[in-house]
Amino acid sequence: MEDLFSRRVVGGSMTASMESRCVVDALGTALAARCPEAGLLAHSDRGSQYAGEHDQRELAKHGIRCGMSRRGNCWDNAPMESFFASLKKELVHDEDYATRDEATASIFESIEVFDNRERRHSSLGYVAPAEYERTHHQAHR
Repeated sequence: MEDLFSRRVVGGSMTASMESRCVVDALGTALAARCPEAGLLAHSDRGSQYAGEHDQRELAKHGIRCGMSRRGNCWDNAPMESFFASLKKELVHDEDYATRDEATASIFESIEVFDNRERRHSSLGYVAPAEYERTHHQAHR
């Protein structure tokens, strides 16, 4: 999950299959990291793991509105699609992970060390998400 204010990745989860538990776990890590107020808007694609009762119940429990574009319109989820495309191109496709744990550790490190602290975003004035949050913290709260 990505905070669109700062482009910081704030929640994630990896499982062997595409199931709602993975989405709910990612939401849980994002909520723990951010503690948002009710009224937050969460964008996602229309996959069954997002549109299903499990995820929708978790969102509602925390006062989060769900934003899904109509079929064939991917704009709401474009930032995450871009993130995953970069992650695959820059890290995953060049690796041969021996275990799921190895892959998880590598991806987590890449996100925390590079994506959140070093990767510069044109939408943020060419600064990294962590730096953007430090310099714009008051405006975000």
